[in-house]
Amino acid sequence: MVKKVKIINVVGARPNFMKIAPLMKEYRKYDSFEPIIVHTGQHYDANMSDLFFNQLQIPKPNISLGVGSDSHSKQTAKIMEKFEDVCLDVQPDAVLVVGDVNSTMACSLVASKMGIKIIHLEAGLRSYDRTMPEEINRLVTDALADILLTPSKDADENLLKEGVSPSKIFFVGNIMIDTLFQFLPLAEKSNIMNELNLEKENYILVTLHRPSNVDFKENISKIINAFEEIQKDIKIIFPIHPRTRNKLAEFGLNEYVNSLKNLILTEPIGYLDFQKLMSNSKLVITDSGGIQEETTALKIPCITVRENTERPITVTEGSNEIVGLDMEKMVNLTQKALNNQWKESKIPLFWDGKTSQRVLKVLEDYFVKKG
Repeated sequence: MVKKVKIINVVGARPNFMKIAPLMKEYRKYDSFEPIIVHTGQHYDANMSDLFFNQLQIPKPNISLGVGSDSHSKQTAKIMEKFEDVCLDVQPDAVLVVGDVNSTMACSLVASKMGIKIIHLEAGLRSYDRTMPEEINRLVTDALADILLTPSKDADENLLKEGVSPSKIFFVGNIMIDTLFQFLPLAEKSNIMNELNLEKENYILVTLHRPSNVDFKENISKIINAFEEIQKDIKIIFPIHPRTRNKLAEFGLNEYVNSLKNLILTEPIGYLDFQKLMSNSKLVITDSGGIQEETTALKIPCITVRENTERPITVTEGSNEIVGLDMEKMVNLTQKALNNQWKESKIPLFWDGKTSQRVLKVLEDYFVKKG
């Protein structure tokens, strides 16, 4: 009997599961792989219920480390310590990490020290802003990885500039779009628009959670002031992160926010409900990386409240615009979206829902055929 290639697939937070899910489905088509899911527990998430796994057909983790939140360095150290024991026990042939969370870097460091092959899915993304912890995670992981699976051609160029050997770089496309396209038909069945009394393309969807936007009274006040202007013309639906809600209370902004009749705050919502809201919105305003990608794939106008993005293809080819904290620009761009004057956009190459197929082809060529 041929020995199976044992690959540990690391997840650290809920968005990582969305990226691993299509891979796990694809692994099942191959007899040559034994995939193992290790959840570091970097983010405790009450929404990681049975419903989450069942709805999205995601296998539950084989191993959970339960690390929990801490400072970046302490959390990274805890993950490394526990993950080393897992590697000693499992003896994997490779470790696959996704994205740019602390778990991604921590597990790459452990694998590197132990001589285990490292596969980085979503390699090569750069914001060129080293004040972002994620940028450090990306740089370190890509420097150590043996197989770098990139979502876009600009990511390839970034890696080549950093001296990564072209033989390690594989352009496979965007794994998040596999999940998006797979579950859109299911998301369409969601009743969330009726519950919130919304009509298609007659509302704006907002998500904000980054510390640079919500942890400073001056910044979040600026953003809410812009929302006051915008909500005069159209409803704004804002599923609010607990951290953001706490900051509004801390800064004494609750009364002001509650006075804005068309700014509708909701509790955080599940993946399928969110996809339904996003795919039917007129415009999305966000500071999330993943949402920049999903709106580009859906050709929905997106305004990103950040000074930079590690996904520039969403701006150069996609439907995304970066405004930082220039609220005048945000209001003007919103008017453009409402008046159907948004820029032309296209869906980038290989953002087609077939990335997981290309990933497994690369892994088969590398581990099985090369053998």
